[in-house]
Amino acid sequence: MGELLTLASRDVGDVEETWRQFVPSAALQKVDPRTFGFSWTSAAMPGLSVVNYRLAASVQSAIDPDDQLMACRVASRGAWVGTPGGDLNAGLPWLALDGPTTARWQQQADVRAFVFDRAEAQDQARCMAGDDRFALQSSTVGASPVSRDLAAHWERVFQHVAGTLFAPGPDSAIIEAELRRHALHTTLAAFSPAFVSALERSAQRTAAPRTVRRAIAYIEQHAHQAITVDDVATAAGISPRGLQYAFRRALDQTPMEYLRRQRLAGAHAELQEATGAAVSEIAQRWGFASPSRFARHYREAYGRSPRETMRGH
Repeated sequence: MGELLTLASRDVGDVEETWRQFVPSAALQKVDPRTFGFSWTSAAMPGLSVVNYRLAASVQSAIDPDDQLMACRVASRGAWVGTPGGDLNAGLPWLALDGPTTARWQQQADVRAFVFDRAEAQDQARCMAGDDRFALQSSTVGASPVSRDLAAHWERVFQHVAGTLFAPGPDSAIIEAELRRHALHTTLAAFSPAFVSALERSAQRTAAPRTVRRAIAYIEQHAHQAITVDDVATAAGISPRGLQYAFRRALDQTPMEYLRRQRLAGAHAELQEATGAAVSEIAQRWGFASPSRFARHYREAYGRSPRETMRGH
């Protein structure tokens, strides 16, 4: 899913060349080539690249992103990460936004990163926060995570997003859109108290049935497309957080739960037609990356498994 790239090499030049496909400012400054080994996996989609690589060598590297936002973790004993403003905790994820960031480690490191297009990330952040003034800059986004709990959550989300994108399977624009939103929301929540505050300010705590009706109409019309909660909120004329409150009050469910129900209904219709497609293909087409999770939601909705529905027609 996404544009996958895998590479294994013992050539020092391959590391820098590959990194610069995703972060043009990346540079290796000090490399001990005696024990060098390089294993890379990445997935690229519009607005987001997900990178996971292992580098066996003593290395110093540097990045200075301009039009990008990069959240990264260098997992290595004895690692050091620094910025002009001071050293960062190398045991936690860190974020590069404005100005250079340098990392150094001995022997071996596992490096994992989300690399966002900065302009697209800012547009999506404003949509999520319901604040057209929110800007991705050093005054609103920090280099260090807000807390260890949020840092650990970022790590879990990275593993989920990377695991889904790196797994073989058909492309799904729906799943990619959800993963892109999930990665950005988690990154901003982990590194930007200003983003979290904007989310709270945008909350609408009163019922908005007309807004909910507009949202429902949009979901039912576009459930087969790669829409997210942000798109639904924009169509309804309300912030995503406000839409959450409105749905809870009016329907006792979230917009995401309603969207999932509509996508389950679409998958159910395909299964009833028994077109010859595999259950996993139908699930992917309707935005369910995990076959087991799809089967669980489907059984809860229809009282039987997807395969039982397919066999019955």
